[in-house]
Formats: sequence, C-alpha cells, structure tokens
Amino acid sequence: MNTPDGFRAELIRGKIVVSPWSKLRYYRRMRALREQLQNHAPDGHVADVAPFLFRFPSAARAYGPDLFVADEAAFEADGRHADGAALSLVGEFTSVSTKDADWTDKLDVYGLLVPVYLVVDMQGSEITCFSDPSPHGYRSRTTVSFGEPLHVPEPFGCVIDSSGF
Repeated sequence: MNTPDGFRAELIRGKIVVSPWSKLRYYRRMRALREQLQNHAPDGHVADVAPFLFRFPSAARAYGPDLFVADEAAFEADGRHADGAALSLVGEFTSVSTKDADWTDKLDVYGLLVPVYLVVDMQGSEITCFSDPSPHGYRSRTTVSFGEPLHVPEPFGCVIDSSGF
C-alpha cells in the first residue's frame, strides 16, 4: 500500500490504519534504546527502527513497530511482510494518535507470541516492560518512570538506562 509521505499503514482489527511516523524528538530515545538492546540481543537478532511490517496471521494483523529486535534471517524471505514469530522484542513509542492501539490491540497480539514488549509512554514519561507471553497474554509487567533503570528479562537479561529519556 502506498501511503502519503510521513505516514505508515498497519492492519489493526482487520482495518488499515494510516498514522504519521514518529516525531523527530523521539529519535534520540529510540536510538538510545536500540543501541542498548542491540548489545544484549539474542544471537542472530538485530535491533532496528526501520519501517517493516510484521504479520501475525493468527490475529489477522500486521504491525510496523517503532523499534524491533528480530531474527535477521526473517529479512531473507521474499515479500514485504516479515513473520511476527521472528521478533524477540517490540518497542512502541506512544503518541496521542497511537496510544490506544499500543496499550490494547498491540498488547493483545504481541502478548501471545513476542517475548518482550516495551511501551515507551511519551505522554506519561514512563516505560513499561511486558514479558512472558502466553495464550492469555503477558504474565509479567514492570513500569518505571523515565530516569529509572528498567530490567528487561531473557532473552535479553539486561537493564535499560532510561536516564536520557
């Protein structure tokens, strides 16, 4: 799907949702988080903020996360959508227009499959780590204010320094 410059499209609840790319002021935080996660990513996984859609066929959805850590082999496939099963972590940076989907729809879908989901709440100045996915969603949740350290469990097993957020 071709979108206007500065916008991206995601499939949410069977509907195509077009939203703007992240604000420029988010970049420093995204880069800081990506760099910290790359140092602790599972072997063969890469951390990036590139615009790729990951499909979740069981939920009939496809999301383009703000930040992801995924098995690099997922990008060798043909097509335009990577397999959501390749993800080891997803990070979403909330905005007024995407906050509801980040905290509801995406949480429900990621919570079935993705080992770690980080919600960087730009309006609330907090970062939440969801982990331990199950058929009923994530079993674990930890929230810290910007500036506090955040423990990210396996497969990362690290502490994120959010002091620059």
